[in-house]
Amino acid sequence: MLSLLYQEGPSTKGIFRRSGSAKTFKELKEKLDSGTEVDLACESIFVTASLFKDFLRNIPGSILSSQLCDKWVSVLDQGNNEEKIKSIQRLIEQLPRANVVLLRYIFGVLHGIEMRSEENQMNAFNLAICIAPSLLWPPVSSTPDIESEFIKKISSLVQFLIENCCRIFGDEITSLFGEI
Repeated sequence: MLSLLYQEGPSTKGIFRRSGSAKTFKELKEKLDSGTEVDLACESIFVTASLFKDFLRNIPGSILSSQLCDKWVSVLDQGNNEEKIKSIQRLIEQLPRANVVLLRYIFGVLHGIEMRSEENQMNAFNLAICIAPSLLWPPVSSTPDIESEFIKKISSLVQFLIENCCRIFGDEITSLFGEI
């Protein structure tokens, strides 16, 4: 999924914003969940993007770890960008290795899409709005008002991560998939 999103996402207007066919999504999700081989290259990239967001939402405790939720939310309240980046790197070090590896690939894809935002209309802000709720959620449910405020904060955090991903994850993040 990530490889397809890396290849097609930068040239796809509204990637992660638009959703594909709900019927196709449901059928493919059932096939994937049952272990059936699926060729996503034959499907709409919007369905693939929806499947990927669904995959992220189903990671127990979220990829950024709901246990670290308060720390993630408060990162952007810290001093200058350097201090924010250092805090983010310390939080990333507390995540399981599998989460960190997946995060690097995710932000490699998001960076590639953001670099061509004039073409696809998905700048860091737009990408963050679409993907942030799939990356982190609070450990307990709350009121709609609190949840809305939380989503704004996490979206700002994800926007910062996209805009600074090379400094956070290293410059090689731009070549994880090779050339488009």
